[in-house]
Amino acid sequence: MSFEALNLSPASIAWTGSWIATGIGLGMWMWSWFGEKNAVQKLRLRDCGVVLLFSGILTRVVIQERPMMAVDWAMVFLGPLFIAAALWRLARTAKGAGADRL
Repeated sequence: MSFEALNLSPASIAWTGSWIATGIGLGMWMWSWFGEKNAVQKLRLRDCGVVLLFSGILTRVVIQERPMMAVDWAMVFLGPLFIAAALWRLARTAKGAGADRL
């Protein structure tokens, strides 16, 4: 086996990692719809899935070699908003969140 065939450039590693994150995020999102029965856990799975999906997509947008198109620019502006909203909701639904506010 030759190690010359391995492409370990940072862009290649980021591209592979982004697809792994997208797959895991999609799996979490689908499980929240079809597998989970607890409402809070459903919400948390969806939020985790959204964070992973959008971060994977944003990574591929950043490392692409072609010029950015309108859809890419929309992802650059909307993706972080969805990620921030999902992270905020994850923080609010964490076990013990709000217990110190009583």
